Amino acid sequence: MSNNPPEYHYVAYIDEAGDDGLKAVKPLSRPGSSEWLILSAVVIRADNQSKVAEWTEQIKAEFRNHQRSDIHFSGLNPAKRKRACEMMADLDARYFVVASNKKNMEGYTNPFAGKIPSRNWFYCWMTRLLLERVSKFVLDKSLANYGEAKKLRIEYSARGGLSYSQMHAYYEWMKLKKHNPFLPWGRIAWDVMDPALLYIYPHLEREGLQLADVVASAFFKACDKHDTGACDPTFAKILKPRMAREPDKKRGQISGFGVKLMPSMRKAKLDPDQAAIFRHYGYPSQWWCPEAFND
Repeated sequence: MSNNPPEYHYVAYIDEAGDDGLKAVKPLSRPGSSEWLILSAVVIRADNQSKVAEWTEQIKAEFRNHQRSDIHFSGLNPAKRKRACEMMADLDARYFVVASNKKNMEGYTNPFAGKIPSRNWFYCWMTRLLLERVSKFVLDKSLANYGEAKKLRIEYSARGGLSYSQMHAYYEWMKLKKHNPFLPWGRIAWDVMDPALLYIYPHLEREGLQLADVVASAFFKACDKHDTGACDPTFAKILKPRMAREPDKKRGQISGFGVKLMPSMRKAKLDPDQAAIFRHYGYPSQWWCPEAFND
């Protein structure tokens, strides 16, 4: 990592809910890995970086008898979860979610995994989908606010097997493949990216990662029914005012940008209660989804 990283104007905090296991996936296999892997990003302007600790303290101050020093969604009761999301819906930030339903990937082995310089190829691929959207948002805001691309600092929550060297190597590999986009909105805006601005921290050390945990876990709770009980979209719905849109205006589209579901509604074969949160954010019904027949 560079001792003199470049100046940056935006910060993205990235966390996940669920796991990236594919060998056995619930509900097809029991025991098995989580049915969902959900990655989230909380994006702020760099001049708000000093306010993030204050934001988390204000949220914790709303909780009675809160014994933890951090905010961890899974440890909150429903009332505290609701209040945390209500307060986050008013923050000067944008939230992104990429949600992968892994049922159709059980037992899948990536034939290109040996070429990808990371042991966590699926997690890395998911981060790419997330960063395609985050980097486009940052580039658009940079051009609007400064007339030129400004850099993005990226902070990941530490997870098992994730290392800076792996992510750095993966980013360099992606740059070599940049003319081969995966999807619509599929080009990472490399002008706002720099490997020297990539960091990995323990959840407890960075308040911004705690906010990203709330976003990822709220959406996990909205569509998971095997690890957290019945689906409850209440909390993820509350975050709607801050979910990223394309373009970044009230008329902008959230589905596919601020909230990205993989695979399509039809292919994911979601139960109605799982699909509810995605319909809320603009996805059409899985039974007649026109976009599904184009993938």
